[in-house]
Amino acid sequence: MSTIREDAFRIIDESIKAVLPEEAVIKALENKVFEGNVVVIAIGKAAWNMAKATKDTLKDKVTKGIVITKYNHSKGPIEGFEIIEAGHPIPDKNSVLGASRAIELVSNLTEKDNVIFLISGGGSALFEKPADGVELEDIIDITDQLLSCGADIVEINTIRKHLSAVKGGRFALLCNKAKIYAIVLSDVIGNRLDSIASGPAYPDSSTSQEAISIIEKYGLKVSEHLIDVLKLETPKKIDNCETVVTGSVDALCEAASKVAEKLGYKVVFLTSTLECEAKEAGRFISAIAREIKKGTSSIKPPCAIIAGGETVVRITGNGKGGRNQELALSAALGIEGLENVVIFSVGSDGTDGPTDAAGGIVDGQTANRIRKTKIEPVVYLDNNDSYNALKSSGDLIITGSTGTNVNDLIVLLIK
Repeated sequence: MSTIREDAFRIIDESIKAVLPEEAVIKALENKVFEGNVVVIAIGKAAWNMAKATKDTLKDKVTKGIVITKYNHSKGPIEGFEIIEAGHPIPDKNSVLGASRAIELVSNLTEKDNVIFLISGGGSALFEKPADGVELEDIIDITDQLLSCGADIVEINTIRKHLSAVKGGRFALLCNKAKIYAIVLSDVIGNRLDSIASGPAYPDSSTSQEAISIIEKYGLKVSEHLIDVLKLETPKKIDNCETVVTGSVDALCEAASKVAEKLGYKVVFLTSTLECEAKEAGRFISAIAREIKKGTSSIKPPCAIIAGGETVVRITGNGKGGRNQELALSAALGIEGLENVVIFSVGSDGTDGPTDAAGGIVDGQTANRIRKTKIEPVVYLDNNDSYNALKSSGDLIITGSTGTNVNDLIVLLIK
């Protein structure tokens, strides 16, 4: 009979496989007829997989293409494609290089031509051309501030859109009259098309006033010349782009539910829109575990409590980690001493924060294992050092790049 941790890793593995983008891209291209030239622009953490599926499907119909993805996320050459790896979650010079090359590919297209635009999470950092009057260093600085203060992804992308020459619908305008067919793998809760990868080919619903309000809300340090740029509105109407969403966190949670049921767990689905601080989410999930183990809940073991979404980390320390690892470490404190209880939080893309881990998986003995480092788990947590805490206890989840990106999966298993 499988152990509870083995069950957890099976749920992780099969759930992520269920939301890989290849089949979704192939389905999105079914019965589509493209006249004229076909140029493929793929951006995001799943860009390589999506581009390869497109090339394999359309073959010689694709005249040229470019893949712009995160470092170590390319899986080799694709015939006719230039592949550029760039920085994430902070943009770098390759982010600008990739965007510039993409602009070159579409700059001479006409209304008879087509752009297949493959968009996945991470595109906001990986695909960047600063607006006039903005330097890359400006965007790096403000992105770093936004990531550190606990701003959510929609707020972060609102700022990014107003400082960019390719976000917030502006890339669609650079394609001239060419027809754009955008295939989107969503990593934004609610599938907001103007926020996924900062909506480079979609009308922007955010306003310059909202961008400035976010600056004020978090007390960000921004120079006056950037405020002037933020006051310029993004395009509110795009008429040359058709968009289809091919995957989301809902599909990830549905897949996890099916696997858990197959393994004999009664599934309780909480939400696919979890948005809060990672520490708080960990405390909440562990509180549910305690109630079930006490026998005071209507939910009885064996059970699987499933949630999806994207939490945030408010950085107050100088440690190493990511939102999934921080959630797991927080949960470990709440379930300390409980038997046959496992909580995991995993990023579907295989990377959690600036680490090589996808997330963390904890049980009732995790906290005790961490104490063997002579440092209390809460000290690690307060220092935002979840990576080193979970590494010491053997509770990191390492998947490597998965080729997809549809938010995070959080699961509580109790036998």
